[in-house]
Amino acid sequence: MTDEEDAEITAGALRDPDNPPWPDGKVSRARPAIEAAPEIVAAWRRTRGRQKAPTKNLVSLRLDPDVIAHFRKGGPGWQSRINETLRKAARLKRKTG
Repeated sequence: MTDEEDAEITAGALRDPDNPPWPDGKVSRARPAIEAAPEIVAAWRRTRGRQKAPTKNLVSLRLDPDVIAHFRKGGPGWQSRINETLRKAARLKRKTG
């Protein structure tokens, strides 16, 4: 990166009203997130991460809005319920393991 590119990026960041620069000294008083907001960190750590060995394939599928609404109204897990319904329609046995 050239000095000019760095200066342009810095100037753009300084113009961003949603992300003002920290005053000197504030950085030295900053605490780790686990100390400042442990409940947020704990909630983030409970979320599921990437699969180590993916067992399913990511696909793009177009479905009618009423079909999606039907499964979504059942709450979380609606995509798994669609998967199970398709499995039954194709008369495939449930995988174990």
